[in-house]
Amino acid sequence: MSGVSGRVLVVDDNKVIRQLIRVNLELEGFEVVTAADGAECLDVVHRVRPDVVTLDVVMPRLDGIKTAQRLREDPRTRHLPVAIISAGGEGEGAPAADAFLAKPFEPAELVRVVRQLLHREPRQRRQAGGADAGEEPSAGDGCPERPAAGSCRPRG
Repeated sequence: MSGVSGRVLVVDDNKVIRQLIRVNLELEGFEVVTAADGAECLDVVHRVRPDVVTLDVVMPRLDGIKTAQRLREDPRTRHLPVAIISAGGEGEGAPAADAFLAKPFEPAELVRVVRQLLHREPRQRRQAGGADAGEEPSAGDGCPERPAAGSCRPRG
């Protein structure tokens, strides 16, 4: 990985802000991929496979709050760390986000938030008894979690 700290998907409809975030993260060794709105984010997230996503709130097509919710609903991106970066505190209460950064932000604060998300434990949202990412919860048929193939049949 030659000094790369991690891959960040930066989502903002303002090109200047996207570039500002990109430059600050690249200076700190992050690989940065950008998207212009939430819809584009959802199109590229599985191909790009980022370690962290930063989302603006107010964007055309699909805003940052709805984008974060969609990322949480998809088993493949459920545990992906998400930071909302927005002006005026409009995303502060976003339940699907892991962090909030107000615009205008200090570049050092941006880097700190991204690093913090990158190095924390994977998100465990309301799935204490649920399945791991990508697995469906069991149907509750009384079978052990991982039975031998064909060896578990409901009794009755």
